Amino acid sequence: MMIVSRTTLSYCMILFSWLLLILHFGSTSADRSTYIVHMDNSVMPKSFSNHHNWYLAILDSLKVTALTAADAVPKLLYTYDNAFNGFSVVLSPDELRTLTNSPGFVSAYADKTATLDTTHTFEFLSLNPVNGLWPASNYGKDVIVGVIDSGLWPESESFKDDGMTEIPATWKGVCELGEEFNSSMCNRKLIGARYFNKGVIAANPGVNITMNSARDVEGHGTHTSSTAAGNYVQNASFFGYANGTARGVAPAARVAMYKVLWEDGEGRYASDVLAGMDQAIADGVDVISISMGFDEVPLYEDPIAIASFAAMEKGVVVSSSAGNEGPYLSSLHNGIPWVLTVAASTIDRQFAGILTLGNGITIVGRSFFLGSAELMEKVLVYDEALMACNSSSLLSKANNSVVICQDDGDSYNQIEVISNSEVAGAIFITNNSQLRGTFSCPGVFIDQTVATEMIHYAKATPKPSVTITFKRTILGTKPAPAVAAYTSRGPSPSYPGILKPDLMAPGSSVLAAWIPNGVIAQIGSSNLYSNYNIISGTSMACPHASGVAALLKGAHPDWSPAAIRSAMMTTANPLDNTKNPIQDLGEDLKDASPLAMGSGQVDPNKALDPGLVYDVGTQDYVSLLCSLNYTREQILTITRSSAYNCSNPSSDLNYPSFIALFGSSSSNVKEFRRTVTNVGDGPSTYKAMLAQPYGVGLIIIPDTLVFREKYEKQSFVLSVQDSTERKGETSSGSLVWVDDGKKHTVRSPIVIF
Repeated sequence: MMIVSRTTLSYCMILFSWLLLILHFGSTSADRSTYIVHMDNSVMPKSFSNHHNWYLAILDSLKVTALTAADAVPKLLYTYDNAFNGFSVVLSPDELRTLTNSPGFVSAYADKTATLDTTHTFEFLSLNPVNGLWPASNYGKDVIVGVIDSGLWPESESFKDDGMTEIPATWKGVCELGEEFNSSMCNRKLIGARYFNKGVIAANPGVNITMNSARDVEGHGTHTSSTAAGNYVQNASFFGYANGTARGVAPAARVAMYKVLWEDGEGRYASDVLAGMDQAIADGVDVISISMGFDEVPLYEDPIAIASFAAMEKGVVVSSSAGNEGPYLSSLHNGIPWVLTVAASTIDRQFAGILTLGNGITIVGRSFFLGSAELMEKVLVYDEALMACNSSSLLSKANNSVVICQDDGDSYNQIEVISNSEVAGAIFITNNSQLRGTFSCPGVFIDQTVATEMIHYAKATPKPSVTITFKRTILGTKPAPAVAAYTSRGPSPSYPGILKPDLMAPGSSVLAAWIPNGVIAQIGSSNLYSNYNIISGTSMACPHASGVAALLKGAHPDWSPAAIRSAMMTTANPLDNTKNPIQDLGEDLKDASPLAMGSGQVDPNKALDPGLVYDVGTQDYVSLLCSLNYTREQILTITRSSAYNCSNPSSDLNYPSFIALFGSSSSNVKEFRRTVTNVGDGPSTYKAMLAQPYGVGLIIIPDTLVFREKYEKQSFVLSVQDSTERKGETSSGSLVWVDDGKKHTVRSPIVIF
């Protein structure tokens, strides 16, 4: 009897598989598809130095024959080490069947990129039609979001009224006639549009208003309003990036636009902002979304603070942006105690260019090039004399080639130089992950860590080549979210005694509706236009939070603005998608401080059922104002009524977060008195869990809260004792109330400043 070793048998089985594939060679090219493959990396043989090489070896074993056409062999697209363990690859059905028998194979499924959402943020925030806040609120049905901004483009598909019911009878607004705008442009989705520019005209007599109506000529207002409550739009994209179906956070809510922002040469004045907010309150909006702010002004001179106080009295939630002056401390505007202040975060999406070197190695880089989707087998030039990429004359040596560049700190100038040269494209080596904006040249940014292999190939190969594919969108990147570097930080200059911002929401690379006649970018001498645009800023984060507030308003119409804000804050997530603390891109990827991110990333579904809320009444805000040594007139400017009294001034607002400010002459002990309301169903018991800040002692009395029924209130005192150990450094921790069934975790950040 012949004895066959297990190794020999394995080789025979592989050979047999190859023979089967050869028999099916005629159909491999036509039937190839992209698959996403999950692998168990724990079984990787020790002979491989990394997962990428292991995957390449597995795919190499799938090749049919040396005579196989180049387009009919397994083509590795991406290697995933963060989103999951595995890769994506172009395979024939037979190759896929063979791959399933490979060691470490877990699963594979067809690529679903074509069906992705454009904003994607609803998915990143876990909103879904099966359970949670979307169905509970009926997608925000009949909630009215008033947007204070630069107007909108009424013809945008994001404002069509397909599927919308009749306008609520409580609505008092109008569609105001103006330049290139008439009442017929409003509908059951866009239920109101007004414009306010008397302040502009008064400050600039004889000014020529570019568009004297609610029509948007900048794009900002169109983007923010469609983010908050835009309708469903299929096949939306930004020149092929983020292709799919666009929608707002509250897609069934109504939109009312109040145009108060005008062209740069015309002006943007507080008087117009106040008029717009005032009208929004009168018209009957439920939520006001305002992505702007006024810097270095006290509360009694801040139009947003003043108008939002009145809105709060009427039960209107006001959501505002933190500002884009980060990462510096105390750069935040809209630190208004009765307003939701929103910071900006990144999302788990990357716009990519894919490099395929002549030796088959694939590198995923960052790119936002809007032109031709592919550079095929171009000569790859590595020349240390050219790597500065800042001279068109020097680059003439690399005409019609792809040149390797080293980021010199002025990448935008390098891109411009490349655009004005005759090179085919460029690969920029950089570790700067904050590069934003579109590319005017075929360019890809790659990290230094992956550049070594490319440079080695370019130096060692007589005729190195590269193929670059653009307009790729990758989801599931990790870690995410992170605090955007540009987002403004607390404490608030207008009132540092309240921890601001309150929370953060997606603000980086957000796709939403845009004006179709505005030049977005240039490729060569050609201007580019688009109905949808991808931009970044806290202006983009604010309408995400506004949309969540609208959904909560629909699900809990009896909740006060403070209760809605509390629900969003105490359920916000301080962890990213790797289950580690959220990082700060503006602080070298250190763990983010609440001064940058507030309570964390908004979590809409958890906010639906927060367990406990920190509610605040109008008199509580007045008592806070009374503690600030404001004059009677200054307080009256905000409250508009002398019916409120200052008999019990207090700086300790019943807020869902804590900031203890210690000075050299102040006591080293601060006490915070808080009252929470049980909004859960039935009796419950909550136990306190404290995360102690560095160099600080925390004491909570009592540490257990017992509720016998819904809407019952219980109070506690949190004492913060500072020490010399902290040495004046900012420190942070948290208080978390956890119920006995561990269904609810009510978290409040604590900052010692």
